[in-house]
Amino acid sequence: MLIPFSMKNCFQLLCNLKVPAAGFKNTVKSGLILQSISNNVYHNLAVEDWIHDHMNLEGKPVLFLWRNSPTVVIGRHQNPWQECNLNLMREEGVKLARRRSGGGTVYHDMGNINLTFFTTKKKYDRMENLKLVVRALKAVHPHLDVQATERFDLLVDGQFKISGTASKIGRNAAYHHCTLLCGTDRTFLSSLLKSPYQGIRSNATASTPALVKNLMEKDPTLTCEVVINAVATEYATSHQIDNHIHLINPTDETVFPGINSKAIELQTWEWIYGKTPKFSVDTSFTVLHEQSHVEIKVFIDVKNGRIEVCNIEAPDHWLPLEICDQLNSSLIGSKFSPIETTVLTSILHRTHPGDDELHSKWNILCEKIKGIM
Repeated sequence: MLIPFSMKNCFQLLCNLKVPAAGFKNTVKSGLILQSISNNVYHNLAVEDWIHDHMNLEGKPVLFLWRNSPTVVIGRHQNPWQECNLNLMREEGVKLARRRSGGGTVYHDMGNINLTFFTTKKKYDRMENLKLVVRALKAVHPHLDVQATERFDLLVDGQFKISGTASKIGRNAAYHHCTLLCGTDRTFLSSLLKSPYQGIRSNATASTPALVKNLMEKDPTLTCEVVINAVATEYATSHQIDNHIHLINPTDETVFPGINSKAIELQTWEWIYGKTPKFSVDTSFTVLHEQSHVEIKVFIDVKNGRIEVCNIEAPDHWLPLEICDQLNSSLIGSKFSPIETTVLTSILHRTHPGDDELHSKWNILCEKIKGIM
């Protein structure tokens, strides 16, 4: 049963009062099942942060259900250039988010359900959560071949992944979240989670590729709505709480004081890209010059998302050395970003007015450089 998370009935949560808690009057007697009305990944990730930081989960676990519009979500210690096709994402308007938990990269759309299990650190148990999901799925499809693995994935038919896991463990609270593929666009997923960038060297956590399948491919009746209700029912039974899904608005400051500042931080460039572990790019490409090809070599070190070392080498007969040096020095300190490179190109054009051939070569070079960003 869905219940709007209104001021009248929603504030039965227990807050540690680390922030002004406008509506937190009473205490929860058991646990809660929450579902977001938002499809914005940054707002939903902010709910995870808020519950982890501000709720007392002792004896009062929380299940949070949420879905997002098309988004690629990377783990806390991952490199987005290694994990996904950023150029395609920009073209298609797909968001990029970095979560606070570890683990690998996943694709979210409205055909995917996200489940977040909040407990105290002592009660944290990923396998128990996954077994709960398995029971829920078997309740609506008794013959479904689904099982949890030692890697804390869920597989159907022993080989196709329908769920991946990540977690965050704090001093007192912990959460385990997982995806659940019901009717995700698998073709789009495969295209987005395939990095086209060559020559990246990094110690960032790398994702493990896997064959995936949607639950609706096994049974068309296993829609997101059916699965959400099944998981909520099993969760309520397991935790001996009322089977009510409380709808929440993750932007409501009267419910979650201070939550919008968390959402704002999660969508900053400094968080999404700037938290990428240090990496280097060592690659080359060719450009056409007088019916032959010229090789351009590129070596770039990136720290905190910004270019720390830049060495672009082009044959002197194609582009004078002093021009290459000027480009190298201009890029140092800038964001490893096509937008910033475009701005720098415009500035550099003004240093050599009227030289159309140089501008043409500079544009070609900068377009190639932007292609690796």
